[in-house]
Amino acid sequence: MLKPLVALSHANKLFVDGNETHGVLNNIDFSLLPNTSIALTGASGSGKSTLLNIIAGFEPLTSGKLLLDGHDTALWKDPQWSHFRHQQLGVVFQQFNLLTPLNVKQNIAFPLNLNQQSWNSWCDHLVGTLDIGKLLERHVSSLSGGQQQRVAIARALAHQPKLLLADEPTGNLDQQAGLEVMKLLTEIASQGNTAIILVTHSLECADFMQARCHLQNGHFISTP
Repeated sequence: MLKPLVALSHANKLFVDGNETHGVLNNIDFSLLPNTSIALTGASGSGKSTLLNIIAGFEPLTSGKLLLDGHDTALWKDPQWSHFRHQQLGVVFQQFNLLTPLNVKQNIAFPLNLNQQSWNSWCDHLVGTLDIGKLLERHVSSLSGGQQQRVAIARALAHQPKLLLADEPTGNLDQQAGLEVMKLLTEIASQGNTAIILVTHSLECADFMQARCHLQNGHFISTP
């Protein structure tokens, strides 16, 4: 039986605001198998980004259990989380979050450097597929939004992570550019055997994923 790459069970996340406590995730059960993809949809403030932050280790669970590739994260400290993020996780942000002191090639190579790896044929494939080969020496601040997002995708997938978290990756792009980016993102992730959890408000973007779950009132509602 195939082991889930991500498994949340009885997961709860509470935020305290003064004397008030707000429940964002309420007794969530969620799993993702390797090399599969799922879209998380829901209204703003429904907890979609919070869920990604929990899986990435940026936010702790209030209660419940998170298993990553079969490992219980309850006792993980900074070294274990850093190892997971460097080797097994890629992240694509809505705001691109590129490293502005670096050029395009240096941005893409950044996760490789963290893993003591060198530029390789997979990087060449990413650059060619994303059509950014002529931009490698360019400063990232000189690029258009669509170009920056393609660079961000290449950076997130350069080390061939097992898991990609994408938080509204087309939110700052027009519709046509957004759909082109989603097509490339899903194709390349599949080639690299990378699973995807996508947060999006766009049903068109969600349709690129193999499954979709909707967050409402702190609970998942499965959708076809």
